[in-house]
Amino acid sequence: MNTIKLSDVTMKQVADGFSLSFKEKIELAKLLDKLGVSVIELEGIQNPRIDSLRIKSIAAAVADSIIAVPVALTQESPAQVWAALQEAKHPRLQVCGAVSAVQMEYLFHKKPDAMKASIAETIAACKALCADVEFLADDATRADPSFLAATLKAAIDAGATTITVCDTAGSMLPAEFALFVKELYNAVPELQNVNVGVSCCNTLSMADACAIASVAEGVTELKAAAFPFDTASIATLAKLLSARGDSFGAATSIQITQLSRSMDRVCQICQASKAKGAALAAAQEDTGIYLTAHDDAAAVMKVAEQLGYDLSEDDCMKVYDAFQRIAAKKEQVSSKELDAIIASAALQVPPTYKLDTFVITSGNTISSTAHIKLMKHDQPMEGVSIGDGPIDAAFVAIESITGCHYELDDFQLQSVTEGRGAMGQTVVKLRSGGKVYSGKGISTDIVAAGIHAYLSALNKIVYEEEEA
Repeated sequence: MNTIKLSDVTMKQVADGFSLSFKEKIELAKLLDKLGVSVIELEGIQNPRIDSLRIKSIAAAVADSIIAVPVALTQESPAQVWAALQEAKHPRLQVCGAVSAVQMEYLFHKKPDAMKASIAETIAACKALCADVEFLADDATRADPSFLAATLKAAIDAGATTITVCDTAGSMLPAEFALFVKELYNAVPELQNVNVGVSCCNTLSMADACAIASVAEGVTELKAAAFPFDTASIATLAKLLSARGDSFGAATSIQITQLSRSMDRVCQICQASKAKGAALAAAQEDTGIYLTAHDDAAAVMKVAEQLGYDLSEDDCMKVYDAFQRIAAKKEQVSSKELDAIIASAALQVPPTYKLDTFVITSGNTISSTAHIKLMKHDQPMEGVSIGDGPIDAAFVAIESITGCHYELDDFQLQSVTEGRGAMGQTVVKLRSGGKVYSGKGISTDIVAAGIHAYLSALNKIVYEEEEA
């Protein structure tokens, strides 16, 4: 029985209002990995600093799935992407090239022979870096059959181990698509020696059916999405292959017993991303990473890097000194405690924004509102906002004052003293330009503590932006 690889393209999808945050992408990758999805596809590199960090972070979080990242048809792109991807346990480089006359001319501005040569050269460059290389023949169903066959042969000769043909138009019915795949195998016998995949657009609501029809013709990899917009559905394909895969000798590695629960969580993540607006997101889950007094500075900085921090050499020493003082008093230091240490010790800067006054209105029958007054270089600035709870309202009000929105990576709250008048400590982590900045606040009022922590992190971002 053939194991059909399901390749998730959720993070590559483009739709109005759909934009996953850095933290959401990592959580989504972990969910898909645990579910048994064979391949997790990521976006390519547009901003080297931000996107490289994203790829490295996801690669570190995934244990079993292949991590696939596209490269551009340029000389520099393969090495640039590989530098970010090489630490993945199962890396794959993807080369995408149009094979229809329309897309070659208008998207890539290349003639057929130049396009084929460029594809082969890029695949060869990728193969020199990574054993697993995929070629995606974009708009393959509208390509000239002879040119498509020649391009696929050239891709295989150059070192491609997976060939994916894309029905970009989504105009084929299942029987037509199955025939297209069958004829492709006949025209290119070399396909028998590589992994063959398909990507089907859902224009006619036939993507799932077309994908299953192609499996009967020998295809071994299907592109789909856990939260689909215009492509096949991983949940549907997994259920179909589980129920009827034996009729054509096919199965998947998906954990069917976990499918429903995992898809529910994926939907929560993706639907929340389409309804963004609240500043306060769900708290970051514990990474399960613990440090002890026996860990050296390199080990501590490695965990800090995994948490998203990019610390200077001076800040590294300050953080490690503070860590040693804490570690000497307890057996283990968690990643969340390291967040608090970094917030206190690293990048201490002169405050650009200072809290002057705040008024919060909240209750179980009214929306929470916040009226915040800040001082910026002795100039008063005010903002009023409604939010999902008093802390969210306060954060949104600060955003309205500063005119800047930064991704809230984490919000932590814990008691540092006991009793009814206990002091509360908050740690806020903001992400800007792919880098994490954390701030800490302490007060008997948790809203005040949250505001102070937010401003501490915000001031660090503003300081670095002004110094750049």
